[in-house]
Amino acid sequence: MTQLRNLFDLHIGRPASDGAGVRLTRVIGGPGLERFDPFLMLDQFDTQNPDDYIAGFPDHPHRGFETVTYMLEGRMRHRDHLGNEGLLKPGGVQWMTAAHGIIHSEMPEQEEGAMRGFQLWLNLPAKSKLGPAGYRDIEPEDVPRTTTAQGVGVTVIAGRFDDGEIALDGAVQRPDTEPHYYDLSLPAGSSVTPHLPRGHQALLYVYEGSLQVEAERGGEIGHNRLARLGDGDAVKLSSAGGARVLLLAGKPLQEPIVQYGPFVMNSREEIEQALRDYRDGVLAV
Repeated sequence: MTQLRNLFDLHIGRPASDGAGVRLTRVIGGPGLERFDPFLMLDQFDTQNPDDYIAGFPDHPHRGFETVTYMLEGRMRHRDHLGNEGLLKPGGVQWMTAAHGIIHSEMPEQEEGAMRGFQLWLNLPAKSKLGPAGYRDIEPEDVPRTTTAQGVGVTVIAGRFDDGEIALDGAVQRPDTEPHYYDLSLPAGSSVTPHLPRGHQALLYVYEGSLQVEAERGGEIGHNRLARLGDGDAVKLSSAGGARVLLLAGKPLQEPIVQYGPFVMNSREEIEQALRDYRDGVLAV
């Protein structure tokens, strides 16, 4: 028998600034990262004001995790020390594995208009934190999308979407954390019940409208709220007035998390080594 996941708790993001002054909402990030394992950070950028994004993210380092950038509106150019270059467009995704180290920039390719999307940080296990760095551009037309019988739009960035009627593999499959990353668009009066692996951490972030979690201990998730879910086989979602929501699920690594800015390792000593490596110019070799 299917066990529906209960609504565990709710969180609200906080205004933040990153890069060269880009204004955003930090949905996940800060103290208590273990609560969201294997997810380290989720930033939402959503503005019509060029002053909020025009300075972008000049060259900066990362080590020990992966970044997933998903664009809804706007254009952002990626360049890194490995020679990779890509233009992130509406509906597209960039999946970057920092691992041992990568130095990259993300700069807007527009001077006006909306800039809207998300960046997710996904942890790497200790065994992979010093592995080779990598980068992948996923064009909008290569991101799998479908529509359910109730008209729910489903974008599958990672993992496998399965509601018992439709099964669709995402653009990316990753080991260890086994992430699932969906963007769901629920018309008014619709519902959807994605199956999720037991034991996976499951999070919902409602970025338009409001959403109802249907379960023994369910409830409403309002606009710009993040919900943590309990364990189970599936989550049943409905919306009276319509909603757009990110559904994230991943296998917890259950390893120590030590973060210092753009470095995420398992110990303070490893962080200090990352700082030395960056200072000495060997972080991204």
